[in-house]
Amino acid sequence: MVNYLESVEDKIVLGDCIEVLNQMPEESVDLIFADPPYNLQLAGELLRPNNSKVMGVDNDWDQFNSFKEYDEFSKKWLKACQRVLKQTGSLWVIGSYHNIFRIGAVLQDLGFWILNDIIWRKTNPMPNFRGRRFTNAHETLIWCGKNSSAKGYTFNYDSMKSLNEGLQMRSDWLLPLCTGTERLKRNGQKAHPTQKPESLISRVILSTSKPGDLIVDPFSGSGTTSAVAKRFSRRFIGIEQSKAYVEISRQRLRTVQVLNDPDVLEIVTKRNAPRVPFGSLLDRGLVNPGELMFDARRRWHAKIRADGLLISESAKGSIHAVGAAVQGAQACNGWTFWHVDRDGSAISIDIYRQMIRDELSK
Repeated sequence: MVNYLESVEDKIVLGDCIEVLNQMPEESVDLIFADPPYNLQLAGELLRPNNSKVMGVDNDWDQFNSFKEYDEFSKKWLKACQRVLKQTGSLWVIGSYHNIFRIGAVLQDLGFWILNDIIWRKTNPMPNFRGRRFTNAHETLIWCGKNSSAKGYTFNYDSMKSLNEGLQMRSDWLLPLCTGTERLKRNGQKAHPTQKPESLISRVILSTSKPGDLIVDPFSGSGTTSAVAKRFSRRFIGIEQSKAYVEISRQRLRTVQVLNDPDVLEIVTKRNAPRVPFGSLLDRGLVNPGELMFDARRRWHAKIRADGLLISESAKGSIHAVGAAVQGAQACNGWTFWHVDRDGSAISIDIYRQMIRDELSK
């Protein structure tokens, strides 16, 4: 007999997100990305200076009678998400100033543990046509774990660092709105008023999930989350109450090119790599007792002891401790700081560490 999860996996499901989530097994989902109604409270038409109408969000699904009603709605769908989220899972919610603070309060009331808030800075935001406020050029994403005791959530730190040219990925992401050929159209008009760019969802999925993980979008809309999840070989479930959006999403998914190559999808995480003590380099003869090590610019030097410790003019200890001491710094990564001379060239000892890691991984 096919269980419910198997019957909806890798599909866009037509239905109410709370009802669908409540039919799914507890703690079965690795990642949830939610783009709920923003409760924009728009009153009247928004016109450009030339009197042309701005296509804003005036759909029924964004209409609530009061903040209390919106808060109750938020609490219900977030509780449903919390039930199906694994202890190691992540929840992402995106919103604007209209709703994100209210959702943040509900998240904390329910016991979710907020890990980061991310500012999506838009390179091409819609201007403020009336000239009475600052141009609203960003949206906020909240990333959280299931509760304060949740351990082992996925964060592909090294992959994000690689995407950011070797620097730590910051909590402000500069990305464009969904435009051009990526923007889905129907009868010459936007198929969905708030379609999110694939670049934004890609960063969420690549940072906090692994290939094969199950990703759920309770407000699937135009299907961006499912499309990106499929592309990166994640399992997915999109939930959408609009039949028109479901049809658009299903058609979109048929055109997605899936990345199946494990070398392309591999997530490099140094924290999970085999630990290599500095003494291993001595054991293999890659460095030798009495040998002098130095920094890349040959300003500081230290001698290798037979027990794997270093000695400098002012300090004795590990490669990290002596590296910090010679610089007068609080901390130092000795693997990337220290070098040895090989035929007149400065070679980082981190190269030798990687050689040993590769050997241990085989």
